[in-house]
Amino acid sequence: MLDYFYAVVLGIVEGLTEFLPISSTGHLVLAEKILGLNSPFWDAFEVMIQLGAILAVVLIFWSKIWQTVLGLVSDPRSRHFALSLIVALIPAVVFGFFFSGLIKSYLFAPLPIAMSLIVGGLIILWVESTHRQEIHHEADELSLATAGLIGLAQAVAIIPGTSRSGATIVGGRLLGLSRRAATEFSFFLAIPTMLAAFIHDAVKYRHDLTSNNIGLVAVGFVVSFISAYLVIKPFLNFVSTRGFVPFAYYRILLGGIILAFSIAVGT
Repeated sequence: MLDYFYAVVLGIVEGLTEFLPISSTGHLVLAEKILGLNSPFWDAFEVMIQLGAILAVVLIFWSKIWQTVLGLVSDPRSRHFALSLIVALIPAVVFGFFFSGLIKSYLFAPLPIAMSLIVGGLIILWVESTHRQEIHHEADELSLATAGLIGLAQAVAIIPGTSRSGATIVGGRLLGLSRRAATEFSFFLAIPTMLAAFIHDAVKYRHDLTSNNIGLVAVGFVVSFISAYLVIKPFLNFVSTRGFVPFAYYRILLGGIILAFSIAVGT
């Protein structure tokens, strides 16, 4: 029963943090450390429950997604939007293919995560303190060049503690997207990005998933879906009116606590 408790905790962490600019990977790594979960199964478990968070995005934005799919043949705007997502996806796929193993070997630890949280928080504060002209107010109106640059920003998030959503939102804001447009584009880009990461890691960890632990995965999946579904719309409404500053302070505070603890225990 204790394993099911762990599954619920990790599912909540994944769902609540995946689409907030506070790093889901960083929180999951820290949660595993706190709970003392060292088995390869839990690494595979984290990969599987990402599908729950992806499903939440698909469900919430289903109307837009279905409209885009139907318009691929006849609607130039739909084709352009789909192509912009593909262009934005490419940098993350390339960086992940070449560097994911190296980064997981050296940077999936409290100290690097703490530094990434703090630096990312400071960058968000800087971006929010500057006043830039908002050129784009819709997620589907970006040029391919803009989408590609946002994709490069997303690729940086391969470093744990950076935050995929945080990197894409900051990149979008720097390129003239409104808060809402940057956040929505981040959500849409998450779907192919997380699916690609899921397929890659599912193959890698396939031997660690057995019929004996399918119940744990199912629980984590459902909890992740529910948590993400409850967070996405309120988050979108919150940042549209109040911005990202509270999340920046949270990152800095959490990073500072982790950094102090790591120094104290010598890790």
